[in-house]
Amino acid sequence: MKNLIVLGTGHAVVTQCYNTCFVLVDKDNYVLVDGGGGNGILSQLQKANIPYDKIHHAFISHCHTDHLLGMVWVIRMIGSTMVAGKYEGDFNLYCHDELASGLHSLVEITMDKKIADLIGRRIHIISVADGQQADLLGHTFTFFDLHSTKAKQFGFTLHLDGNKKLTFMGDEPYNSLCEKYAENSDWLLCEAFCLYEERELFKPYEKHHSTVKDACELATLLNVKNLILWHTEDKNIEKRKILYTIEGKQYFKGNLLVPDDLDVIEL
Repeated sequence: MKNLIVLGTGHAVVTQCYNTCFVLVDKDNYVLVDGGGGNGILSQLQKANIPYDKIHHAFISHCHTDHLLGMVWVIRMIGSTMVAGKYEGDFNLYCHDELASGLHSLVEITMDKKIADLIGRRIHIISVADGQQADLLGHTFTFFDLHSTKAKQFGFTLHLDGNKKLTFMGDEPYNSLCEKYAENSDWLLCEAFCLYEERELFKPYEKHHSTVKDACELATLLNVKNLILWHTEDKNIEKRKILYTIEGKQYFKGNLLVPDDLDVIEL
């Protein structure tokens, strides 16, 4: 993988940015990770110049609306592209078993039969288990259970070129059961709902989320080199990058990134 294109950076109910999701880029092929909460994903993909026929793999972390529903639109558009004869190969979508069955049902009740009938033939919803590996675009992904106290949720580690490791932690606070996957990551993709100093305003712990301080202390604990913070509030989005960086640098001395929607990060 060469680059990471940030499609969205916000939590579930943001209005000033899109919900957190991204694509991993290898040459002119893409792996889509989560879909955001609606057909805004189509606009984000268009702005990033990502064509549907170049997306052959995707991953959904969990069933919450701000991660799942955009993927339904992606399935619709890829299915339509297949029906039109403009898509080569198959589309593989990875998620945990509970989500796989629900997503299959959701496609059947929301899409035309000609697209729904592609499920199992050219659109494959693939269940993954804790520790299971898959080769996507020539790179090894290891999926793992985040041990969420809310909806069941999975993340993954990815082996990059040069023996580097990228770890995606979904939008869950860290559970020590995930240490073997997350420790010594060259890149850690981590939620930071708000500043620690604004925890009384946004109540992140009540929502089972983390603050910038928490995420940066975690990155230090896990010996992470590069930390990406997202899945944030958008109250002061113009100054978010500055404010989050100032707080985060107090607790993490590595490379700290607070991206905006559509930023491109070189891995």
